[in-house]
Amino acid sequence: MIKMLKFSGVATAALVAAGAVQAQEVDCPIKVGVLHSLSGTMAISETTLKDTMLMLIEKQNAAGGLLGCQLEAVVKDPASDWPLFAEKARELISNDEVDVTFGSWTSSSRKAVLPVFEELNALYFYPVQYEGEESSKNVFYTGAAPNQQAIPAVDYFLEELGVEKFALLGTDYVYPRTTNNILESYLTSKGIAPEDIFVNYTPFGQSDWSTIVSDVVALGEDGKQVGVISTINGDANIGFYKELAAADVSADDIPVVAFSVGEEELSGLDTSNLVGHLAAWNYFMTADTPANAEFIKEWHAFIGDDSRVTNDPMEAHYIGFNMWVQAVEAAGTTDVDAVRENMWGLEFPNLTGGMAVMGTNHHLSKPVLIGEIRADGQFDIISQTEPVPGDAWTDYLPDSAVLTSDWKELDCGMYNTDTSTCVQQKSNY
Repeated sequence: MIKMLKFSGVATAALVAAGAVQAQEVDCPIKVGVLHSLSGTMAISETTLKDTMLMLIEKQNAAGGLLGCQLEAVVKDPASDWPLFAEKARELISNDEVDVTFGSWTSSSRKAVLPVFEELNALYFYPVQYEGEESSKNVFYTGAAPNQQAIPAVDYFLEELGVEKFALLGTDYVYPRTTNNILESYLTSKGIAPEDIFVNYTPFGQSDWSTIVSDVVALGEDGKQVGVISTINGDANIGFYKELAAADVSADDIPVVAFSVGEEELSGLDTSNLVGHLAAWNYFMTADTPANAEFIKEWHAFIGDDSRVTNDPMEAHYIGFNMWVQAVEAAGTTDVDAVRENMWGLEFPNLTGGMAVMGTNHHLSKPVLIGEIRADGQFDIISQTEPVPGDAWTDYLPDSAVLTSDWKELDCGMYNTDTSTCVQQKSNY
């Protein structure tokens, strides 16, 4: 069915001012792609994000839809298979003709779909913290970049906990490896000797942590304070924390700050072994704001279970989806290029207070929160910053320090400030 667009007053005024008001048509319903693993290793984290998107779409439809149309979710399950993400992304764009897609968790899955969205000039919202070193014209990154999570967490260890030696423990894929490369460089710039930085990678699903924990404990034999920076993903965290407890290592002895452990991951665990350890995110369910209370209420009503938790990537989807709605309303169309340009500078309230702002580098400004794990699997927020603009390219790797991203003024996601040239980013993985 074809419907004529019905412009809101704001959108009409904006178009009149631009001298661009004209009759346009849009296919109804407006289709929203949802690309999250509902089976396989990552289903524990991504199924909730699929449900979050269905909740947001249902709420928008109840409020009258968008541009006179109802929204329709088109859900695909890439089954935690990175190449399958690319195949399902192509199906969404070419076969299902979605207007936008929200999805992925791991950087491997994001990098798998990136060439597809760029080739077909489609729009993608990615809601999870990641390693940075990327800025695509077709992607809006609503999770944290390293300067909004990893770097502040290390600063907390250095300045508040007096950590002198660091164990960088990660799952063996692109996000932990790139993040730890950045952190090694950053720690060295802060005066930490290379021999005081222990780096180790393990496969997805790693269960035997005895040797690794012993190596971490051995770091502190000289009396220096050791801290763990964890980019361990998925159920491997269960064995890691259990081994710390078996080795009689408490958070007071060797604090751990995790970047991929949130409320959803903790909800199925015995958290008695985790109390006092930390996580760094941009949102925690315990944030005491009216907006967060309302979000939690809506989530429980939608999912039909008051025990279900909320988490950081859910907030990222919440912000990204509502910004996309605003951009579509302002553009008066779902056209990818028009929506993209109307995303720049958009503001939307964070659930933790303050405003999220979308930069022209396609990254959000976000507050940085440090949370301490409680016995009930929730977090006490012990540190919170003002919103920090996301940096697509880190200052702590030489090849990246000269790069900037600006899709509005420079029309480039990888602009070399030394040579004043736009570099073509490789999008293969």
